[in-house]
This record gives sequence, C-alpha cells and structure tokens, in this order.
Amino acid sequence: MKILVLAAGRMGLGAVFDLAHNSPDVEAITVADFDLKKAEEVAEKVESPLVTAQRIDVSNVSETVELMKPHDSAISCVNYWYNLELSKAAIATNTNFCDLGGNNYIVDEQLALDEEAKNAGISIIPDCGLAPGMVSILAMHGARKFDEIEEIHIRVGGLPQKPKTALQYQLVFSVEGLINEYIEVARVIRNGEITEVESMTEIETLAFDGFPPLEAFQTSGGTSTLPDTFLGKIKELDYKTIRYSGHCERFKTMIDLGLCSSEEILVDYARITPRKVFGELLTRHLPADEPDYVLVRLEFVGKTGGTTKRLRYDIVDRQDETTGLSAMMRTTAFPASIIAQMMAKGEVLERGATPQEKAIDPDKFVAELERRNIKIVS
Repeated sequence: MKILVLAAGRMGLGAVFDLAHNSPDVEAITVADFDLKKAEEVAEKVESPLVTAQRIDVSNVSETVELMKPHDSAISCVNYWYNLELSKAAIATNTNFCDLGGNNYIVDEQLALDEEAKNAGISIIPDCGLAPGMVSILAMHGARKFDEIEEIHIRVGGLPQKPKTALQYQLVFSVEGLINEYIEVARVIRNGEITEVESMTEIETLAFDGFPPLEAFQTSGGTSTLPDTFLGKIKELDYKTIRYSGHCERFKTMIDLGLCSSEEILVDYARITPRKVFGELLTRHLPADEPDYVLVRLEFVGKTGGTTKRLRYDIVDRQDETTGLSAMMRTTAFPASIIAQMMAKGEVLERGATPQEKAIDPDKFVAELERRNIKIVS
C-alpha cells in the first residue's frame, strides 16, 4: 500500500517512521510539506528507501488532489483548519483519509461528508491522534467488557521528564492546538445528557507511581465524538488533561488577562493579536523536544451480570532512547498510522465519514499498539 503523510513536523516524522519501520505491508511513503527541506530532513532521519519527499501547499486544491491520487491513504498532520478541504480532496481522489484533528466544529463538518465518502468507497476518520484519537478507541475497548456501561472518565497528558519554567511544561505539539484546548469549551455527558463545561476548570488531583503530584482539569476536544456515540448509553463521560500540579492556575491567569484573545488591540499605533503574540512567546520560551512522558488513564464503571464493577486502563509511555521518538510522537502519530493502514486494507467496520470508535475494531487496534510497545496496564 502507498501512504501519504502531509506535513513534516514532529508528528509527520512519527507517522513516517512507523510506516517505514513498523508496517510490513507498506510499500511506499510520501512525506510532503510546504517546506521541501523539512520533508527531505524527515526522509533522511527515517532512513528508509520507501520514503520520498515532496513539496505541497495544502491550500492549493488542485495541487493537493494531484498529490493524493496515487495513494491508498493520506494522514494529515497539518493544522486542523485545513482538514475539511483535505477531506473533500480525498473524496475526489478516492483516497482514504485521517487526521490529528483537534477542533470539534471542523470534525462535525467532516462527518457531514459521510454520504459522499461512502459513494467514493473510502473512509474519512478525523481526530486520530492521542486525545482525541487513541483514547476514543480505548474507551470503546473498555466499554465492551461490560454488559452495561455507566461511566467513562479519560485522563491524558504529555509531560516533560525534567520540568522547567513555572508552567512545568514543554511544547510537544502545535502551540495553536494547545491554546485551542485551553480556551474552547469541553463537551461531556452529565446525568445522561450532553453538556458543555468551561475549560481549565474542575481541577482534581491524581497519582501515577513514581511521579510527583499531578493534576487534571477540563480541556476542549478530548472527547471528540464520544458524547454523541455514547449518548443514551451512559450516565457520565468526561475528559481531562494531566499536568504537573500548579500548571492550570498559572496558565489560566494568562488566559484571564486576555493573552489568548483573537481580537486585535492597538498598541503603540500598531494592531496586534494577543493570541499570536502569546503563541510566539510560548514557542520562544518553553522547552521543546526534550525527553517526555505520556500518561493515559481511563476509568470505567458498569455492570456485568447485574453486579457493579470497575475497570482501569493505564499507559505510561516515555521517549524511545533508541529511535529518539518522543512519547507524544509515538502515542499520537503511531495511532494515526495504524488507522491509515487499516483503512487501506479494508479493515474498517464501515466506510464513509465516521468516528473512529465506530469504524475501528478496538481489539485489532490494541494489538497493533502492543506490537509497538505501547502497553495497557489494567
């Protein structure tokens, strides 16, 4: 099979590496970026004859369509606002498509393409990274172990192994994605109904063996399509982001001061957008690409044989010292690669534009994670 990876950043590198070194059925990989040099650097780092680098401007529809045509699946690692048009290009070229998502409104528009994707005989599956992404399939995997599921609580975080600065955080993906998660509302199920909760609220403490004090708080996007999938079947469902204790309060202070606002303001006769300035400052002053951890916890409550039971899944992943791939790259890009391959092989439960928890066989997916040494402890 031939797979296209759009964007040659951290996650693009992770996806290309997985396709080249963990995926025996892949015969050709194209990595494409607006900056050809970045694509060539990824190809060089991966060290595989299967990889070809190309330049692409994803905002150019005809150019994108032409690039997609010979591929069985495409993985979008570009910013989320391009994913709707890329989904339409995938339909035009009969190319299976998945992305790393991150915005509920864009995902809704992608899923509205269901009939067109079915007619094209392809799959479009948004939000295929870590969270939203891998955890959505794990939620379905755990829920199937009960006769009746009542609660699912998801907690996920990417953390530096050696925290620095007052935020005790490092940039492991797009700063735009980070700000988006922190300022948009979170969708949850409470008392059996879908509702919205402000992000950066409802802080709780939690513990993982060997880690200092941790906190988790509401953020946007992590539940993705899960509230719609489980509506009418569950009483409680939520998602919170894990950080080292104190992070939420410090970052929220900057949000409250307006630093994440997209409204232009006049400063010294110049119009600036606080969010753009703040994003640039975070990029300049926060560490990046240092050794990291990814922590995942899913807690389930349900009934089996009339008896209430509890189940917990924990994943602790860390930077791979052999390959140099970060834990965030492994747990974000590898799942997208797995899904792209399953779509290309026809190993999906249904075609069309569908949420991954409905389209992907959770047992097969978990087996692929374990083959990549991403292990669930329950």
